[in-house]
Amino acid sequence: MNKGNLLSSLIIAALAIPGAALAADAPAAPAAPTLSAILDASGISLSGDIDFSYSSLSGTGQFATGGFNNRVFDYAHNSFTMQAMDLTIAKTPAEGYGGAVNVTMGKDASTIASYGAGVANQTFDLTQAYVQYAAGSWTTIAGKFITQAGQEYIKSSANTNFSRSILFGYAIPFTHTGLRTTYKASDAVSVMGGVNNGWDEANDQHPNKNIELGLMLTPTKTIVFNVMDHYGTEQIVNGSATQGNRNLLDLVLTYAVTDSLNFALNYDGGSQDNAPLANGSTGSAKWSGLAAYANYQINDPWRISVRIESFNDTDGYRTGVVQTWKEATLTVGYAPSKSVELRGEVRQDKSDKASFAYNDTIARDSQSSLGLEAIYKF
Repeated sequence: MNKGNLLSSLIIAALAIPGAALAADAPAAPAAPTLSAILDASGISLSGDIDFSYSSLSGTGQFATGGFNNRVFDYAHNSFTMQAMDLTIAKTPAEGYGGAVNVTMGKDASTIASYGAGVANQTFDLTQAYVQYAAGSWTTIAGKFITQAGQEYIKSSANTNFSRSILFGYAIPFTHTGLRTTYKASDAVSVMGGVNNGWDEANDQHPNKNIELGLMLTPTKTIVFNVMDHYGTEQIVNGSATQGNRNLLDLVLTYAVTDSLNFALNYDGGSQDNAPLANGSTGSAKWSGLAAYANYQINDPWRISVRIESFNDTDGYRTGVVQTWKEATLTVGYAPSKSVELRGEVRQDKSDKASFAYNDTIARDSQSSLGLEAIYKF
């Protein structure tokens, strides 16, 4: 190599090496924080799910008399349905002030909308919105919140079946607006009491308030027993001037046999004073029902759920038909990931009356259905 080439090589090396060293030592630009990370750091949780379905009913989805739907959410005769997008943002610390807002968007919103805050066929519902204060063993919330009665929930991903039970739709309320306090006496015992406007009432229809009382027992890690009672004045029909005392006793027992197998029982018994009776008089209308559940996790992605129940609408007050209505449901769930679940369901409903409406205008005492559901959780 001649002196000119050697000198050029040395100059290039002298210039290149420091640049390379600087490039190697320069720190990488910090990544922008994600929304999830920002919320987690502030103690705020953001969650929700999207619920899309197809349902096929042999009947029309309504009772032959009264015009009531005979399903809670899946009452479409033959349709794809955007059931709901559920979104919840909450900050509920173990000590101090917090709160939560939960909205439901989609077809389900028109079913659960509280009286005084909803319109027919609406697709948006402010399902919960409350402030919370926690101190030691006491937690108090004030605002609008879901009921503590029953085994099932408004939010689809919290349930094991696609369709909701008869008891969920016809024996108990969906939400309350008022004040609720819970006291955790120990890991095994909690008590709850509240004052609210009543069943599904955003604005009170009468001057009297309703009382809710609850007892939650966990005697072992595998057994949970909840007792709820609701009592107070209710309108016979929303918007009417006639009112009377309504009472509901709700019992739920769950038993986890193993990590993969669990059972549940739900009993409801209710009454409404000053209600129109089947014999044409006015008096105390009664209803009662029992639902049994069995859930088995076959393996990581696959599970099955069975529900059997019977509901006695003694005076036709809750369904518009004096009937004993029974149903059996089998749901198969497949979860390819933690955020996605696909469900297939078959269900058979049976009444001791020809109460189910059909398109040929001939009422029948039974109805069968097929349901397919896709849930995305985030």
